[in-house]
Amino acid sequence: MHIDWNAFTPASALAGGVMIGLAAVLFATVVGRIAGISGIVGGLLRPHAGDIGWRVAFLAGLIGAPLLYRFAGGHWPFDLDASGATLVGAGLLVGWGTRYGSGCTSGHGVCGLARRSPRSLAATLAFMGAGFATVLVMRHFVA
Repeated sequence: MHIDWNAFTPASALAGGVMIGLAAVLFATVVGRIAGISGIVGGLLRPHAGDIGWRVAFLAGLIGAPLLYRFAGGHWPFDLDASGATLVGAGLLVGWGTRYGSGCTSGHGVCGLARRSPRSLAATLAFMGAGFATVLVMRHFVA
């Protein structure tokens, strides 16, 4: 993956962070749930009556928004140099990790830390540390 650091602007990063925070607050206020992606997807695997519509709408927006951006002429700001098998393997490992850790970066890292949850702090430190270590090993010792 290549990131164009010359295109990085702190203002847009700050605006994106504020929008994610506001969306999480709005979601919690309107739906009464934490905006944790793994929990939303997991709820579709074992649905409850009246619980499917908002989950499907959330995921449709999550997938549809970047596709709409791309089809409207936007470009991806990164290049991905991984095989399909690597992406599938990585996705399965992330899915396993989110179930094992009872949440994901959005649930623990955004919503849990905002609520000052000690459990979310421990989970966030663990998955960020594991991510840093994985990148270090894969980029400097394996590749």
